[in-house]
Amino acid sequence: MTSALSCRSILLAVAVATTLAACGSNARKEEAPPLGETFGAEDTYSRIYSQAPATACEATRRALLGQGYVIGNLSAESVEATKNFQPESDVHTQLKVLATCVPRADGGSIVFINAVQDRYALQSQSNSASVGVSMIGSVSLPLPIGSSNANLVRVGSNTVQNQDFYRRLFERVSFYMPGTPAEAATPPPAPEPEGPPDPVLPQE
Repeated sequence: MTSALSCRSILLAVAVATTLAACGSNARKEEAPPLGETFGAEDTYSRIYSQAPATACEATRRALLGQGYVIGNLSAESVEATKNFQPESDVHTQLKVLATCVPRADGGSIVFINAVQDRYALQSQSNSASVGVSMIGSVSLPLPIGSSNANLVRVGSNTVQNQDFYRRLFERVSFYMPGTPAEAATPPPAPEPEGPPDPVLPQE
């Protein structure tokens, strides 16, 4: 009798442990990805073109120039450009766009575009030695003469995820490709991802 009770106790303990392990496994599966990053199959940041990488990057450079961006680093397979906004007197926003043109086996290219929005705020400084150290990793921008007691300090930075922004930018890239825009192989926009909306960019 005692032996039978002991066996039942062992079996019960094993069953409880298995149930708890299954619950823990389900909890891990349901856990949300960090910051909503899912590594999905959306084509938000890339488009396929039939032209070679150098041609695609040149079209990207012209598209950015046509929208008022200042070209920084430039090569046959990458373009970096920035554009500045000042929605308020004490707020400065800088939009940095990085495009990379990668070759395809068929002679065409994939253009990857990533935009980062940096936000700066006007902050008073007690002396020049404290410039840029009020926040860890902050970056200061120079102000006009007469504002030596204050600096624009970076207070936020985020990758732009607005799909309409990228869709319109890729449309401009297609416009500057050789031939007509219809000849560029541009897939349709991906569906809107779940999650909070991006910060509203200043109106141009």
